[in-house]
Order: sequence, then structure tokens, then C-alpha cells
Amino acid sequence: MENLFNISGKVIIITGGYGVLGRGISMYLAQQGAKIVIIGRSQEEGDALVSEIKKQGGQAMFAQADVTDKAMLEDCKKQVLKNYGKIDILINAAGGNMPGATIAPSQTIFDLNIDAMKTVVDLNLFGTVLPTMVFADEMAKQKEGVILNFSSESSLRPLTRVAGYGVAKAAVNNFTQYMAGELAIKFGNGIRMNAVAPGFFLTNQNRALMLNPDGSLSDRAKSVMAHTPFNRFGEPEDLFGTVHYLISDASKFVTGTVAVVDGGFNAFTI
Repeated sequence: MENLFNISGKVIIITGGYGVLGRGISMYLAQQGAKIVIIGRSQEEGDALVSEIKKQGGQAMFAQADVTDKAMLEDCKKQVLKNYGKIDILINAAGGNMPGATIAPSQTIFDLNIDAMKTVVDLNLFGTVLPTMVFADEMAKQKEGVILNFSSESSLRPLTRVAGYGVAKAAVNNFTQYMAGELAIKFGNGIRMNAVAPGFFLTNQNRALMLNPDGSLSDRAKSVMAHTPFNRFGEPEDLFGTVHYLISDASKFVTGTVAVVDGGFNAFTI
């Protein structure tokens, strides 16, 4: 019987592929036989991850680009097609937050740095829209392809302090649903778009917010744990199965969904 989860030989582009979550996903998918294309701004970090994947017997390449720069993304597409000849899957994992787009406990909405918020929206929303425009074009020609966007728990429930990031990720959800219909209606049902919404994972960006200098949980982290039935942070490997499912033929009738991976946070009230 056919293995619906088989992704061997698939060319998978992962933006932000060397981040804490993207790195683990990139390594996992390479182990499943996929050809991985890491896209990011840091040549050093990208090359290091590619080297690690190759040491483990996988296939990978790095293409340098800022996900908010369409010209750079177009150049990446040329490199990918030259090396691998096709694009099967796009995972939009690039994203992030910055202090100016958050509201500290001592601040109010009137203290929000609008320039910082615009930067965060650009990165998370347009950093998803632009790669989709560039790489889905190839999928439209092929009449086949899968796009997986990275959303966030903050897109489902407004979280205190997280102003710009939550707004941007909520827009990613809407974009995911819109594009699911747009792509299927105009280019055929071989093209799908979904999103995954991770709950609370320790990343380079939130570690200082979640942990005290001595490694103990901060007050904010304690609040998160109190609202998480599993009572722990997510680990990168907790995302592997969901990502694998959504980019494989096991989900070929699934499009426009947001899969929540959060240890029960979104479902829990009191």
C-alpha cells in the first residue's frame, strides 16, 4: 500500500530554516529523504546547517535572502531551479518579534512604537506573502505544490504585551484561508496552503522573557504554564509530525486550515 507520508525526493524550501524551530524541522525532513533549501539572511548560519544536514547523509543547499525583498527571493528561485529543477513545497517559517512592538507592564497602547510594529508586520506578514508569490508561481505552472505557513498561538488569542506580532500572525491565518481558495480555484486542486500555530516554545527571541537569569520560570512563563494543560514548553520535535502530515499526500484534501500544536493552551479556560 502507498505510503501517504512519503516525501522522499521532494524539494522543500524553508524560510527561516536555521531558527530554533526551523532548524529541527529542516533536519527532520532531510532525514525523510527530502531535498532541503534553507533561505535566510545569514550565510554563516545557513551554510552551517547545510553542512550538518549533509554530514547526516541528507541533501541541502542555502540561498541567501531577506524574505521581505522580492528581488532577492526571485534570485533564490533561480538558484533552486538550477540545482533541483522544481519546487514542491514551501514552508514559510521566517518570523519574529522585537521589543518596540510589544507593550511592557508599565506601558499602555499609547507607548507602542509604530515603526517597530510596522517592521514586525512586514517580517511576519509580508515575509509570508512575498515568498508565496515568488515560489507558488512555479507551483502554479506545475499544477501541484504545498505551502505551509507558520502562525502562532498569539494569532488565536490576544496575548498581553504581544501587540504587533499577534496582529501579524492573525493576518497570516486569514491569508492562509484566502490563498487556499485562490490557488485551488485558479490553478487546480493540486495546490494547497495550510498553517501551523505553535504554542509556547523556548526560542532565542522569547527565552529572556520566559526564563530568569538562573534558569527558573519567569512570572510570565508561570502564567503560561498555568494555562497549558500539558504543563511544559513545546519541543521542536513536537512539530515534526504535524508539519510532515500537512506537506504530504496524507493531507491531500486538507487546505485552508490552521493546525494548533500547543499542549492544550488554546482549548483550556479554567
